[in-house]
Amino acid sequence: MRDRVRVFGIDIIKGSVRSRSRRPMYALVRMEGQTIESESEVSLFRLFRLLNEEQPDILAVDSLQEIAADQHDLFFFLQALPTQTRLVQVTGGERKETLGKVAARYNISFNRFDPFAEARTTAQVASLGAGAEVIAFENESEVVVSRHRSPGKGGWSQNRYVRKIHGAVQLKGREIEMDLVAAGLRYEKKVTRAFGGCSRVSFRVFAKRDQVPVSTYRGADIQVRISGKRLERIQFRPLSAKPRYLIVGIDPGTTTAVAAVDLDGNLLHLASSRQMSMGDVVESLYRVGKPIIVASDVQEMPHSVEKIRRAFSAVSYTPKQDVSVETKIELTAPFPYANDHERDALSAALDAYRQYRHRFQNLIKRIPPGHDLDEVRARVIRGQSLDQVIGDMNSVSPAPAVEVPSVPVEVKHDEKVRVLDGMVKRLRTFVADLQEEIKEKDYEIQRLQTRVRKIHTAQDAQLAKDTEIVKKDAVIQSLKKKVHREERRNRILSKRLVRIRQFAELSMEGEVLPVKVMDTLTKDGLRRLADDAGINEGDIIHVTRLDGWGRSVVKDLAEARVGAVITGAAALADSDPQMKKAFREAGIPLLSDKDASVQVRGKQGLAGKEMFEKALERWQEDQVHHEREKKSEMIEHIFKEYKSERGKEVRKSG
Repeated sequence: MRDRVRVFGIDIIKGSVRSRSRRPMYALVRMEGQTIESESEVSLFRLFRLLNEEQPDILAVDSLQEIAADQHDLFFFLQALPTQTRLVQVTGGERKETLGKVAARYNISFNRFDPFAEARTTAQVASLGAGAEVIAFENESEVVVSRHRSPGKGGWSQNRYVRKIHGAVQLKGREIEMDLVAAGLRYEKKVTRAFGGCSRVSFRVFAKRDQVPVSTYRGADIQVRISGKRLERIQFRPLSAKPRYLIVGIDPGTTTAVAAVDLDGNLLHLASSRQMSMGDVVESLYRVGKPIIVASDVQEMPHSVEKIRRAFSAVSYTPKQDVSVETKIELTAPFPYANDHERDALSAALDAYRQYRHRFQNLIKRIPPGHDLDEVRARVIRGQSLDQVIGDMNSVSPAPAVEVPSVPVEVKHDEKVRVLDGMVKRLRTFVADLQEEIKEKDYEIQRLQTRVRKIHTAQDAQLAKDTEIVKKDAVIQSLKKKVHREERRNRILSKRLVRIRQFAELSMEGEVLPVKVMDTLTKDGLRRLADDAGINEGDIIHVTRLDGWGRSVVKDLAEARVGAVITGAAALADSDPQMKKAFREAGIPLLSDKDASVQVRGKQGLAGKEMFEKALERWQEDQVHHEREKKSEMIEHIFKEYKSERGKEVRKSG
């Protein structure tokens, strides 16, 4: 912030922007640097006149609700402000605080029932860099030059009158265009032609409203209006970019937890994760503020926490002995946390804050108003003396105590006295009620503290018991899952054993032969059969479907040395000739269920021994014939090749 920033601080006295009958009246405090120039009571219209005349750097408010009923009205309010005046909400942006908390950071106290005291405090903290600027427009503006009066129907001189107005609009548009070119701004121009010149000239300028060298103008014939392009929603930008100082507690391990509180003990950040590395911890803390103290809950600071402390050049804090679980629970009781790791990190930060709290309270009594308490406390923590800190801060940015000038307030004194008398009576009654309530609360606190002390011992024993029960329950659940898996596996093996036993019994009977059923002639079908009933040398296999066959499954059947493969007669007749050839080459008998007299029931079947042997003999005869033809074809092929080679040699010799 500059030393001589001109600030207008306002606070509403009576009325409301939402009321049509009681328009708002404001307490206005005009301040330059840290010196109050004047105080007065103004209406909203009078406030805008003063803003346009004096064009201060900042208009400071403690709530936007005092100047605009909704977002639509707030856009119009910001549009009407002078281009160099920034609207600042000193209580923050999206996350607001009370004006009392903001003022306490600068060791400023005020009467919150006095609108002029609130306006004075608002202006002072804004000049010190508190609050957030209200942003409502993008980096784009619109300048429109148009007629200020309607030509109307007119009379004999109507054409001359229209030419005069339209010519003035065209001339003003050219002047503005020359100003934009001279300023080096990029723009787009749109012109509406009319008789004698232009009825409207608009410029879309790619710059902020305060950077456009054009001002709003209303003349006899023409008017100039400049407006910014609205954002979809109001945004806030901190007036000061200085980060807040933090007291950080870290619990490293498989699950890393980090907690951050400000120098007043308020929780600002608490998180834990298994995937959080030390770099992630540093990045998350940078987003919250600047650590001034890094604490651990054990006597010897872990190496990983020490690395983070060095990354921020922070002061380290460790307890004299490891903090007990009871102390951690007591420290973190007012705050919510998700697990024990977050509790340990938060307890470390709060323990460090507790050690410095009395020192901070003593400093507040000695720090003059108008100084940033966080900055003073941070420098004292780093080892500087208070006198040295105050001297350095005054030499860089002197902040003298605010003296309220004896400026006459423009209000009716009698009316103000009556209002203040009524306020005093109400406050006295309110104070008496609060004192009675405090006595009741003190008694209740003592009773609850006694009860808590009695419960602590039983609670600690129950916590240890519950922890052991949770561990045992986890072991039991794991063993139950393992037992269920083994039981399911035993059932599958028992069923398989029964089928194998039935198959063995059938193999011992003389009239029939057992047949194993395979659903498809594929590798998956072969794997399912092997898992279900097993495949042994000499087994007879019935295949239900032949589609999807491959040479690899035929090769696997040959390697298993099965006795024969049987399928349906119709399916065998319509099957791929290449499949039959593959079975011939592999030496696996491929028979039809009709020839082998096979009957299938479920995953097992029976084949008549006599019929099967006859079908097998016929296949073997065909196989012998096939082998003989194959050898004949091979001899004939060799003879033809020899004859061809011999002919070539004879032709060469001739």
